[in-house]
Amino acid sequence: MRKRILISLAILLPLGLILAFTVNNKEFEREKELYLTDLVINSLKYLYYDHRTIDDEFSEKAYDLYIKRLDYTKKFLLKEDIDRLQAYRTEIDDEIRMNRTAFFDLSFQLIRKRIDESEKYYKELLEKPFDFSKDEKIQLDDEKNTWAESPEAMKEAWRKALKYQVMLDIYNRSESQEKAREKSDTVKLKSFDELEKLARDKVRKQNKNYFRRLHQLERKDYYTLYLNAINGSYDPHTSYFPPKDKADFDINISGQLEGIGATLQEKDGYIKVVNIVPGSPSWKQGELKAGDFILKVAQGKDGEWLDLIGMRLDKAVTYIRGKKGTVVRLTIKKPDGTIKEISIVRDVVVIEATYAKSVVVKVPGSEKRIGYIYLPSFYVNFNEKGGGRRCSEDVLKEINKLKKENIDGMIIDLRNNGGGSLQDVVSIGGYFIPQGPIVQVKQKNKPAQTLADTDPAVEYDGPLAIMVNTNSASASEIFAAAMQDYKRAVIIGGKHTFGKGTVQRFIDLDQIVTEKLAPYKPFGAEKITFQKFYRINGGSTQLRGVTPDIVLPDNYMFIKYGERELDNYMPWDEIKPATYAFYDKAPHIKDLVKDSKKRVSKDERFKLLEEQARRIKRLRDESVQSLNYAQYSKRQKELKQEAKKFDHIYSDTNAVVVMPLKADMQFIEKDTVKMDIAKKWHKSLRKDIYLQEAIRVVEEIEN
Repeated sequence: MRKRILISLAILLPLGLILAFTVNNKEFEREKELYLTDLVINSLKYLYYDHRTIDDEFSEKAYDLYIKRLDYTKKFLLKEDIDRLQAYRTEIDDEIRMNRTAFFDLSFQLIRKRIDESEKYYKELLEKPFDFSKDEKIQLDDEKNTWAESPEAMKEAWRKALKYQVMLDIYNRSESQEKAREKSDTVKLKSFDELEKLARDKVRKQNKNYFRRLHQLERKDYYTLYLNAINGSYDPHTSYFPPKDKADFDINISGQLEGIGATLQEKDGYIKVVNIVPGSPSWKQGELKAGDFILKVAQGKDGEWLDLIGMRLDKAVTYIRGKKGTVVRLTIKKPDGTIKEISIVRDVVVIEATYAKSVVVKVPGSEKRIGYIYLPSFYVNFNEKGGGRRCSEDVLKEINKLKKENIDGMIIDLRNNGGGSLQDVVSIGGYFIPQGPIVQVKQKNKPAQTLADTDPAVEYDGPLAIMVNTNSASASEIFAAAMQDYKRAVIIGGKHTFGKGTVQRFIDLDQIVTEKLAPYKPFGAEKITFQKFYRINGGSTQLRGVTPDIVLPDNYMFIKYGERELDNYMPWDEIKPATYAFYDKAPHIKDLVKDSKKRVSKDERFKLLEEQARRIKRLRDESVQSLNYAQYSKRQKELKQEAKKFDHIYSDTNAVVVMPLKADMQFIEKDTVKMDIAKKWHKSLRKDIYLQEAIRVVEEIEN
């Protein structure tokens, strides 16, 4: 199928641009931009999931997204620049049609000019101390800020931003020396003026590095930004990958990787942690979590801090990765706005720890033994000859091991599972039902295709629960939805899963161009949304995700999170349901929900979780910050004191009893690394109040 697509595109592309070779490198690059745009637009035209018209509405979406990404902090472009660019808001479709780049040329010219001007501001403003006794405030939510009306207003915006950076550093230094003084009264405390000077010097160095990186960006980097605004006008998962980015994306991590073991993404100029690899250095260190933002990075115990805000993801990753045994320090921002510094010793990321694994669990005082399978992703290694490991085979092995342990029920944990192989979802779903459809898949101009389990064998027919959270996405949502639709399992988690119900495919653009365009290679790759998932009940998992049967409080319950947080997400819709029958041992969901609500309402830990979630929402909304140091310091101490009460949420290390499988222990005991990983995993499970509640739910399911 993929071969047919490539052949078709090769015939259709390019659109007839006149090939003109030239010795002028700039002109050559401009010509390549036009060809590249043609390739991207036509890939979208012929392969994208649904039909989109390249019109004024498309132009407005692409324009808004491009401007947002071009200057997300509103610290460069002036209102007069935006007014000039605004004239093109409905013209991008015409620019593409006429093979013009006037809008992009103007934006590139303006941003480079304003970067040069803004560079002068930080140098001048950091020459003298700031007045921290003055009662003034700064708006930290860039979306709520407006474009500066004049160079003077822009300079004032920079002054406040720099003052805030210095104030943060003064506070952190003050806190550090107070802690040091508590340990030893011989520590000499620096005065506020001394701390201010040190902080200002540090911020000066950070901004120097920041502008140096900005000056390193080339026209092609900005053009990639432009193309991805065009792609992003379709949906948040369709994007263009330049050759280097695609090469990085293709790094094979099925063996080992030296680093910290965190999956990162760029979001509005910030580096966001998407996932922590189980067993990795980050996982062992324990403080870096999915949802955190990495603001700065430093090498070794005393290396200079490097600001990551505004840095390209591929470059940021090169600073965070490193050789085994080396230390990397990170400044991270938590979802509630707390900023802290952590150190991680890089190591070999053992991918073995990302595979399915299991233990037997129970709650204290109960005799019922519940099998627990942790599945971090629906993995499959297509690159390895002979098939390689795949999750469906591994999960079956875990099921068989658990059955030998005489379990009374089973839990499959899909929390933070970002998805993976759809075929493996179908296979795993088939382990729990006699046979039948698992998911419906639809692509452009074609009827929905049903993927079904055709094997009548049922590997496990006992009580079953599936744990999910807001980071459970894509394939994990399909599995949870299928088990919910069959009434085969009880779904337990936050108010909804992520809501990614689309499938993407990479198209190597070099494979679809004619020989005449060979001098312009490489073109990179286009990742295109070409399919959409549907539950067997007909509803899409897109946007809405899966609503658990039993909803438990979590940190994201009061804020917008998941697919709905992204720009230009695809809408929810539904198709005709597949033909299927409810499981003949369907649990009594209403009774289970009623009993769970009663337990949760009396549990102080879940009450604290809900209170913490409200606090996160409140702090997110409080985007205006005082630039008066005394007020800021007082507020930070109040927040620190306020946060202490939430430390008790996971303080019960005996919430869950964990029993390793006999089949596993004979191997774990012989390997100190595996033993350390197992101990840390078991420790986290023992204080997991979500798992504790899931066990209690499974105990009540009648077999």
